[in-house]
Amino acid sequence: MSDEPNSAGQGGDGVGHGSSEVTLGVDPEKITTSTRDPEVMSGQFAAWLASVLSAGADSEVVTLTSPQGNGMSSETLLVTARWTAEGVRDEHRLVARVAPPETAYPVFPSYDLAMQHRVMGLVAGATAVPVPATHWFESDPDVLGGPFFVMDQVQGQVPPDVLPYTFGDNWVFDAAEADRHRLQASAVGVMAGIHSITTDTHDLAFLQVAQPGTTALERHLAHWSAYHEWVVGEQRSPLLDACFHWLGEHLPRDVSPDALSWGDGRIGNMMFADFDAVAVLDWEMAGVAPPEVDLGWMCYLHLFFQDLATQLGAPGLPDMFRPVDVRTTYGQASGLEPGDLQWHIAYAAMRHGVIMRRVTERSIFFGEAAQPDDIDDLIIHRSTLAAMLDGSYWEGIAL
Repeated sequence: MSDEPNSAGQGGDGVGHGSSEVTLGVDPEKITTSTRDPEVMSGQFAAWLASVLSAGADSEVVTLTSPQGNGMSSETLLVTARWTAEGVRDEHRLVARVAPPETAYPVFPSYDLAMQHRVMGLVAGATAVPVPATHWFESDPDVLGGPFFVMDQVQGQVPPDVLPYTFGDNWVFDAAEADRHRLQASAVGVMAGIHSITTDTHDLAFLQVAQPGTTALERHLAHWSAYHEWVVGEQRSPLLDACFHWLGEHLPRDVSPDALSWGDGRIGNMMFADFDAVAVLDWEMAGVAPPEVDLGWMCYLHLFFQDLATQLGAPGLPDMFRPVDVRTTYGQASGLEPGDLQWHIAYAAMRHGVIMRRVTERSIFFGEAAQPDDIDDLIIHRSTLAAMLDGSYWEGIAL
């Protein structure tokens, strides 16, 4: 695995897509992540950039690429451009995040790029959380085939998804234990910083979902239940149906006050320099929820990769992102003691199950995977979900 630095925007996007190829036999070098032509988009972006800059900027796009490892959700473009401002000609390294076209079998039913742009600006202005500087938002889908926003590139390293960092032969796995601890503490500290934006300190109405429920957590669950229905349609998943029934029957009450929820808080969506977080990426799942929702997602997305490693006979990194450690570190960083994370970890795994079903169906759509006989085999961690439902999964999990 290469340990070369990446540029901001090359993180994952919530689907953890690198892991699915490990189990399904899909070649990660051939998986479809975009149906657009970068050469065509380069000309389109150049024309658009000239239109938004001031007269006399004489802008040019030097390079525009859709990087390897680009996610299957919002599309990422890395751009190098030059223009003149106040008599000085400079080179600018940019990232454009573009909503996917419907022809790309999108993972989510809609992509609110304006919301993502607004959230990043809010976090940058209200906290010390490292987010790339944002520039323009373009709502016209005709420019690049979907709405998009532009931000700065940031140099750093992203924990790999392909193969997952728990599999070895990468900068996270090969690091000293103290450095991995530093990375984890930095990531959890970032989460605490995001959650310092609460419904008491800021107007987060633009992130509230129009779903039934008397609490933000109930509405959050209702939103994901609606996504579940969108994904499965008439092809019901007995396992996912059981999961969402269980979630509704076991809603926790020991949750912290509502806050800005990153939604996709995992280290694959962060960039690091010397094991400290230098960029927080991918805000398409942002919302309002108790902080425990994000903490459960952070813990489970590591467990997801750890489980894959151990299933294939690798030791993985069992001491990273243990829930008991995450709770302790988060409490120290935030001054708040989070509630029990078991339900929230299960919630993350079950939501991820719906995403993984959609991702696998997407691979089938593009001819990169075969339709299984059992519909629940579309969920690559189905055994985990079943074990969570019967309680056996939690043996050995340090909650």
